Amino acid sequence: MKTICLTGVAGFIGYHLAKKLDSEDYKIVGIDNLNTYYDKNLKLARLAELKKLKNFEFVELDISDDPGMLNLDKKFKFEIVINLAAQAGVQYSLVNPHEYISSNIRGFLNILELGKRQKIKHLLYASSSSVYGLNKKIPFSEHDNVDHPLNIYAASKKSNELMAHSYSYLYDLPTTGLRFFTVYGPWGRPDMALFIFTKAALRNTTIKVNNNGNHSRDFTYVDDIVSGISNVIPLQPKRNKHLESKPFESEAPWRILNIGRGQKVQLMEFIEIIEEYFGKEIKKEFVPLQVGDVADTYSDTTRLKENYNYDPKITVKEGVIRFLDWYVEYYKE
Repeated sequence: MKTICLTGVAGFIGYHLAKKLDSEDYKIVGIDNLNTYYDKNLKLARLAELKKLKNFEFVELDISDDPGMLNLDKKFKFEIVINLAAQAGVQYSLVNPHEYISSNIRGFLNILELGKRQKIKHLLYASSSSVYGLNKKIPFSEHDNVDHPLNIYAASKKSNELMAHSYSYLYDLPTTGLRFFTVYGPWGRPDMALFIFTKAALRNTTIKVNNNGNHSRDFTYVDDIVSGISNVIPLQPKRNKHLESKPFESEAPWRILNIGRGQKVQLMEFIEIIEEYFGKEIKKEFVPLQVGDVADTYSDTTRLKENYNYDPKITVKEGVIRFLDWYVEYYKE
């Protein structure tokens, strides 16, 4: 049985991925610092569910804790590392930029060092669609230039891709960066739009609709995301000195992949699904585009589909209804 180190395990995607990997007979060592960026009780509730799994062990640890990360070597030997631990949130990065350097840069360096020391077979890590920044071409492709991030969160994720390349080249560490596109679903993050809109619908409060409603996102259901990650795990990149360097691959055992639904959905359409579910209109305040944000995201997932059997199945309407069913049951509202 292969042992996977999964960081950010009490987070939204980490929780769902742990359950998926457990069903595939991996041993999971889950790491999380259980911070209070959002409601810690939700993280603890996820963790309580994970502790019921047959091949799961939890370690409370911050990946930016250098001695703590070194101590992992004394107890565990990992074949695979999946790093989902990061300080998330675009708007939060505008007021707390130092948090992103600590977790997303220093913490990620510790992840790379762990992979190097243990000579793991594959390191997968969360990048983000935010790296596309000022890119105007739609859909976003891994072929595109990503040198113009709009915020420190996006810059930290771009930095992760560059750091991973250097370790792949120097130490033959196989790495795959996954650029996530607007993941949503049950057990999601309270700072995300779906959570905020749902709470407003139930409590009859007003939501702010960014860019005056002219906003679209490539909303991707979490089950499709974790299936895609699972497909990529056993197919690590290999060194190939004859490979021409491109924005998503090089001669090093390194690659970048988009992972999204591959469909642009208007924010207003997203809101309408919630309104239909509850049978009432949500109060709206239309506001300009937020500083540091982009108007539209839309992924080209051709490479993931053609090479890794990626096949997202959940429509946005079906996914939103699944989330709403969970929310009403979990919060008893």
